Amino acid sequence: MSTITILEIFAAFLLGGVACFLFMKLRLKTAEKSASELVQEAKRKIERERNQTILKAKEEWLRTRDQQESEIKKRAEKLDELEAQTLDFEKKVSKREEQLKIKESQLTQRENDLAAQRDALKAKDEELMRIIHSQNEELSKVSGMSVEDAKTKLLENLRKEYRQEAAEIYKTLVDESKNNASREAKKIITYAIEKLASEYASESSLAVVALPSEEVKGRIIGRDGRNIKSFEAASGVKLIVDDTPEAVVISCFDPVQREIARLGLEKLVSNGKIHPQRIEEVLKQSEQEVEKNIWRAGNEVIAGVGVGKMHPDLIRTLGKLHYRTSYGQNVLKHSKEVAMLCSAMAAELKLDTKMARRAGLMHDIGKAVSQSQEGTHTQLGEELCKKYNEHPVVLNAIASHHEDVPADNLYSVLVAAADAISGSRPGARRDTLDGYIRRIESLEKIADSFDGVEKSFAISAGREVRVIVQPEKVSDAEADLLSAEIAKKIQDDLDYPGQVKITVIRESKSVAYA
Repeated sequence: MSTITILEIFAAFLLGGVACFLFMKLRLKTAEKSASELVQEAKRKIERERNQTILKAKEEWLRTRDQQESEIKKRAEKLDELEAQTLDFEKKVSKREEQLKIKESQLTQRENDLAAQRDALKAKDEELMRIIHSQNEELSKVSGMSVEDAKTKLLENLRKEYRQEAAEIYKTLVDESKNNASREAKKIITYAIEKLASEYASESSLAVVALPSEEVKGRIIGRDGRNIKSFEAASGVKLIVDDTPEAVVISCFDPVQREIARLGLEKLVSNGKIHPQRIEEVLKQSEQEVEKNIWRAGNEVIAGVGVGKMHPDLIRTLGKLHYRTSYGQNVLKHSKEVAMLCSAMAAELKLDTKMARRAGLMHDIGKAVSQSQEGTHTQLGEELCKKYNEHPVVLNAIASHHEDVPADNLYSVLVAAADAISGSRPGARRDTLDGYIRRIESLEKIADSFDGVEKSFAISAGREVRVIVQPEKVSDAEADLLSAEIAKKIQDDLDYPGQVKITVIRESKSVAYA
């Protein structure tokens, strides 16, 4: 290779190196310039974002400040309003205090005047008593009677005179009140009764289960009586297996338990398999079935009467009345009837019919728990409904419908009247012979205890008492007073369904023979 070629190659390498150096330097400057521009752009972007963040923060701060100022302004206005109300109240209190001070001074002056008048009257009374005492002594000397004898004679004459006058006044007042009120009351009650017609039931504390044959009695009793003992222990009833053909009697005062036992025994008899384990299973099934019937009965009567919403426990308790009877009358049907009677009478009197129906429906709810708890059904019913925040009108209607407490509203009066109507309607209730005889004897005994009564007779199953009086001892006016006195004593001393009419008969007979 020649020297020129080597120099050319070297020159070419040198030029290439210089060109490469210049290119790299140019790239480096371009990169530095791009990096500087990127840094500047990043700085500008950061500045913009910072400015935007500051603006947003300022806007949020201004908005928060405006809200706080608005709330502060509202609070200030409310405080001003409260302050104004307080000032107004203080002015009224001050004015009231001034009025009370004036009244107090007036009362003080009046008390002083009354004290002075009492002193003056006392002095006059003393002077009057002195004069009367002096005159009594003079009269005693003239008449020859002591002061005590004269006083007794005078009081006796006054008693006879005023009794006659009182009897005449009473007769006049009674006649006037009857003329004014009887027609309207009869119309309202008659209208209410005509709107409602209820059927009656005659259950008792016993239930009879029919048997297909006498052989079933042996299976019910079981070996050594184990089946009947298991049944009575599980159901809480008494089974009476006697000589009654093809029948077993269930005895229990709790109507729900009696119904569970009746259904269970019928299922056992129809199935034919009777043993202790089967008895428990069937009684549980019967209990569930009766519980469903209780709920259905309670909800049906609530919907049928239309008394609105009611606590579930009260609905269930009402449903229990489906199996409860009183004097043979089904209590749930009786309660429904009382509710509808109350509604009809309330409509005539322009009262709230829904409230009247609710009070009437709930009036005997205590009878659903009276078998298992101590107390009267009115007390238990009031306590039960008070527990579930029933309306005070309903509570008073429950407590007062047998006059255990006074009625404080018209609805309670309507419930008591409707209860008497429902219970005293012919065929509504059943009474035992002993109870009937005792009531008749008590009515006649009360009437015979009054002076001037010759003989009394209880008629119409105790619905009326006819009293024969001695005409020489009892006047026509006193006969009216006597009937009222006998009625009041019967009402105070006896418990009876419905009403008892008192008829006093006074007559004179003159008989002569020729």
